[in-house]
Amino acid sequence: MPDLPPTDDEDDVACAAVRPARWLDEEQQAAWRAYMLGTTLLRDRLDRELQRIFDLSLTEYEVLVRLSESDGSMRMAQLAEALGHSRSRVTHTVKRMEQAGLLGRCSAAADRRGVVARLTDAGWDTLRSAAPVHVEGVRRHLVDLADPEDLRAVRRVFDAVSDALIEDHPALEMR
Repeated sequence: MPDLPPTDDEDDVACAAVRPARWLDEEQQAAWRAYMLGTTLLRDRLDRELQRIFDLSLTEYEVLVRLSESDGSMRMAQLAEALGHSRSRVTHTVKRMEQAGLLGRCSAAADRRGVVARLTDAGWDTLRSAAPVHVEGVRRHLVDLADPEDLRAVRRVFDAVSDALIEDHPALEMR
């Protein structure tokens, strides 16, 4: 079978099935697995801390943050895009948060077809209380464990990854 030239088109990832595999070497495999394990454990720990203290998941915290960065309200479709989640998942999350009194939903004023999620006073209060705990968790479980040069390297790597992939999800941009 002839080698196919590499392309930048995401659809051509399927061509990997007909190209010889470019396996990871030992160092690359170790880095990949360390990343996967570390991010899974970090997100789990941050989630458990928020759950234990505030009965708030990390995803729910991210919803509060995204809304706070948009003057407290955002269309549901825009919120789903900004979080990188399906509309269905965000609808379920917002419904739980609405039942907890953290958010409200209303029709979009501009066209009445869309739905807007908005922070309630309780949502703002929860975010103000949870943010220092979350930041301390990020600091304790990531920032304080790394040398400043290592953090700069992590940023460089993930800025490059983000730059290469963000065009498909521009609303995710938070840098």
